[in-house]
Amino acid sequence: MGSLYSEPAKGIVSVNIVFFVIVAVAFAVAGWRQIGFAGVAVDGSPMEALGQAALHAAEGAVTLGIGLIGTMALFLGIMKIAETAGLMRVVARLLRPLLHRLFPEVPQDHPAMGAMVMNVAANILGLSNAATPFGVHAMQQLDRLNPEKGTASDAMVLFLAINTANVTLLPTHVMALRTAIGSHDPAAVIPTTLFATLGSTLLAVLFAKWGARWFPSRPLPDIGVVGATVAERDGVGDRPLLDPSLPPPFPLWVSCLAGLAALAILPLTLLWGRVLSPWIIPSLLVGVLGYGLLRKVAVYEAFVEGAKEGLTVSLRILPYLVAILVAVGMFRESGAMDMLVAPLGRLTGSFGLPPEALSMAVLRSLSGSASFGYLAALLKDPAIGPDSYLGLLLSTIYGSSETTFYVLAVYFGAAGVKRIRHALLAGLFADLGGLVLSVLICRWVW
Repeated sequence: MGSLYSEPAKGIVSVNIVFFVIVAVAFAVAGWRQIGFAGVAVDGSPMEALGQAALHAAEGAVTLGIGLIGTMALFLGIMKIAETAGLMRVVARLLRPLLHRLFPEVPQDHPAMGAMVMNVAANILGLSNAATPFGVHAMQQLDRLNPEKGTASDAMVLFLAINTANVTLLPTHVMALRTAIGSHDPAAVIPTTLFATLGSTLLAVLFAKWGARWFPSRPLPDIGVVGATVAERDGVGDRPLLDPSLPPPFPLWVSCLAGLAALAILPLTLLWGRVLSPWIIPSLLVGVLGYGLLRKVAVYEAFVEGAKEGLTVSLRILPYLVAILVAVGMFRESGAMDMLVAPLGRLTGSFGLPPEALSMAVLRSLSGSASFGYLAALLKDPAIGPDSYLGLLLSTIYGSSETTFYVLAVYFGAAGVKRIRHALLAGLFADLGGLVLSVLICRWVW
């Protein structure tokens, strides 16, 4: 998955346009109302109200960003202990047999397999910033096995599809935001996000496998035994294909047992979610700290190191929050939001998909930072709040999908891929599946 804030300019051209359009439409609607304005209003003229909305939204964004620092530092500090204690490598060992069967054309001990395993493990634990470097490295290694340079192989398309809908056990950023806004149950999003990402990942895998028939590419070459070298294949240096850092896999039955245990979480949370939710965050703190001590990790130092990263992340998010909250605040105050919501509400509201949730789904595919700011703006709205049906749905949608265009641009750009075949379709199909499943699970729970 992509980072929350590290989006290159080339990958967010459409977001630049969306940002300008939102502000420009708000200005045009308020200007139209200003022309027909007569008399004295309590809140001033439409244009005066628009300016005040922009200033108040900017102040609110800073307040929210400051409140987010503590919770972001807490969660990333805990995750740093888990990472230092080797929890991510344990997850990687569980995933390796499954990924080997999903990617039979990639040798089990190839560096690409190691990078993919670590990428998926990091995403499951909500460590999106750690997942991106592994994902980039995986794409570069998969390109070494690619017979048609510049064209995405089947393995590359499947890996990108998995990244756009990766199974997420701990939606760390969403939980931190819900806590900062004052949610009474910030962990309520865990079971809904897990359900949506499990389903969307399955759909993404099926679509990527099925689409390979309609977007054919030459098969991967036979690179011989696992101990072969890159030099034996393409004459580049004498670098072994074996990845010494790759953790040894657990037996298949252990991985299957762990998968069944993860699936068992769903019915438990659905049936007794309101009873179990208050226990999740305290149990997470005690469990990770205890695991770290058992692994002889300096838990205090590791926590402080992770908390520093949380501070950095919060500060980098702040400008994005200001930009998006100002744009959304102007859009609402101008009356443009009401003009847009009314017709869309009649079409999607009856299916449990309010217009705000549809906008979130579209924005999520374009920009992680913009969608995070939009989520913050909506959850802060007293009419919505973090604990309502819409608040939970918005949180689930954000946690159950990825910034597809960003991931595609960064991962394929790192490998020099220009012909992406059906990768974009697979990513968007995963996003659509995550949206539908988010609605279904949130309607079931609430």
